[in-house]
Amino acid sequence: MAVMSPRKAAAQRDGQSLHDLLVETAQKMIATHGTTGMTVREIARMAGVADGVLYNHFSDKEELVARALLEHVRTTEAELGDLPVAGEGTVEGNLRRHLEFGLALHKVIVPAFSGLLGQPRVLERFAEISERSGYWRDRLVAYLKEERTLGRLRPESEVDAAAAMLVGYCHASVLAAVFPHTGPLEPPTPESVVRAMLEGVAP
Repeated sequence: MAVMSPRKAAAQRDGQSLHDLLVETAQKMIATHGTTGMTVREIARMAGVADGVLYNHFSDKEELVARALLEHVRTTEAELGDLPVAGEGTVEGNLRRHLEFGLALHKVIVPAFSGLLGQPRVLERFAEISERSGYWRDRLVAYLKEERTLGRLRPESEVDAAAAMLVGYCHASVLAAVFPHTGPLEPPTPESVVRAMLEGVAP
């Protein structure tokens, strides 16, 4: 019968590495309680390990929180389903789907990020480990570029500016709920935003 070495036993629990267990625990804490006030002791207690175990797998608390935050974003995106494929359906319908996806995503992740405004090192770590190609905004820009190539948007379309408008709409809608003291906001519907973007406002 094989005997697990103490080092290996300390590195995993029930077949799951302690690295993954700690990330999963912190991610669940972010999903239920946000990031404000997260401590090493609290994460370790929820994971059922000693406080010092964290430093066997992460350089510091900031790295663990950043990885848990990235997992939180990925989990949320996976739960929101697929995004439209360029050339299929209508551009207007596809952009409404993108906007609904973006709104739902921001409603989940903005509160988590807002709790880290006083912890720039966590946000720096997050930027270091995340892949820009996976961001919803970048996927939206890629979609618009593909539609432009297919001729379903005008050749001169400023797709980066169009994406900025849609992302800004999501930010404004969600931030008003996260920071209600900024003043009440009745955002337009996704349908009206997409129509305004596609049709323009000039006579």
